[in-house]
Amino acid sequence: MTDHGPVDDDARCPCLTGLPYGECCGPLHAGQRTAATAEALMRSRYSAFAALDEPYLLASWHPTTRPAYLELDPDQRWLRLDVLAVTGGGIFDTSGTVEFVATYRHDGHRGKLREVSRFVREAGRWFYVDGDVE
Repeated sequence: MTDHGPVDDDARCPCLTGLPYGECCGPLHAGQRTAATAEALMRSRYSAFAALDEPYLLASWHPTTRPAYLELDPDQRWLRLDVLAVTGGGIFDTSGTVEFVATYRHDGHRGKLREVSRFVREAGRWFYVDGDVE
């Protein structure tokens, strides 16, 4: 464990960019920097689900759609993230979407979550707004 949370800084980041957690999502989770793109925010949120980082998930959720609290299941293990499509969400955009498939294991069974997530950038910071789950 490190000051970034339950993922070791030297371990491969759960979002599967190939970078170590301490160079990828860890600094975002620790509040040391913000996501530059909607995809980077989506990847950091996936890693936060994998690390059970509820405070980061709530802080990165747009205030107009953010729930009051989250109850993450520690028995659900997130295994893989595949980004399928990105629309907008770049460094000069104010909105964007990211379509992804996240694979997980729960109670000995594998499952997949497919979602098209919507993001907005306000005051230079990206927020998750909502998503359509398929």
